Amino acid sequence: MKVALYAPLKPLDHPVPSGDRTIGRELAAALAGHGIETVVPTRFRARWFSARPLLWLKALAARREALATARREGTRAFVTYHAYYKSPDVIGPYVARVLGIPYVIFQGIHATKTRRRLATCLGYALNRRSLLAADAVFSNRKLDVANLLRLLPPERVVYVRPGIDPGEFAFDAAARRRLRGAWGVTDAPVVVTAAMFRDDVKAKSLAFLFLRLGELARQGVPFFLAVAGDGEMREPLAALAARELPDRHVFLGLVPRGELGAVLGAGDLFAFPGIGESLGMVYLEAQAAGLPVVALADGGVPEVVVNGRTGFLTPPGDAAAYGDALARLLDDKALRRAMGEAAARYVRAEHDRAVNYGAVAERLCRLVGRR
Repeated sequence: MKVALYAPLKPLDHPVPSGDRTIGRELAAALAGHGIETVVPTRFRARWFSARPLLWLKALAARREALATARREGTRAFVTYHAYYKSPDVIGPYVARVLGIPYVIFQGIHATKTRRRLATCLGYALNRRSLLAADAVFSNRKLDVANLLRLLPPERVVYVRPGIDPGEFAFDAAARRRLRGAWGVTDAPVVVTAAMFRDDVKAKSLAFLFLRLGELARQGVPFFLAVAGDGEMREPLAALAARELPDRHVFLGLVPRGELGAVLGAGDLFAFPGIGESLGMVYLEAQAAGLPVVALADGGVPEVVVNGRTGFLTPPGDAAAYGDALARLLDDKALRRAMGEAAARYVRAEHDRAVNYGAVAERLCRLVGRR
């Protein structure tokens, strides 16, 4: 069976890595594993649609393109990935209605506060319209489910845990030896972090981490930091790391996802505060590789990290608590190992994409069968 899979925020083959792109790709891979082939109906990007009138004209051409593609490919359903006020879906409801096929949204978001702002009220209205048109709306975040239930009946809202392929991050002893040798690490525990260096909460999280590790370094705590990622804030972040962690860190640049498992496996714990993090797929990847996590109990992070079992989640803004959590794991090899093993088991049991997104495949098949 073929279904159209449309991502209004950005295509799933976008060159810039992100958790959003990762979730979409995992969904497509999981559907394929259940015998559902995905077809890209259009690459039209609706980001800030309400504030860019030129996009309104382009959307008409994108509608025609999506309809022609879906019809030519014989798609049996239209699935939109990540629709919200910034990038409302103005394509899917139209195509599904014309072809008479089910319309489904994965990671739909309903944020009512955006209806009161002039810059976002149109995006809110368009997104609300698409949510109301959907036969089913899936969400991988509990807060979003609660908000969706304020608009839609319970039978049309489905919560699914985020999922990855745990085997993609299986431990590789040879890669661990090779990377640690290249970094000049012998006995010191390695802290791994990974993020895009964007001038927002990503850079703030990295700066928060570097400062906490700098405090531990001045206390004589042994460790080495490996940083995966790149972006516009590289220069100031590199300067901060050089000041706080001289001779204790390495910047790896952008690491392809296929190589990230080896980098994670070379570490002993994963640390990224995740200020305002909506979910954080990288936490699942790190835990699948057997690393305990140190993050903030903020946003959607508690939905993918079990505090006290697979890592430590500290109160947002509490620098001392975060530093203490890092110090505790750096000082206790047995605890790191126990938490890391628990983390790997947790991801396999609770966040396997084949299992979790199987619910999406099953619902799609039921909807198609009804039509």
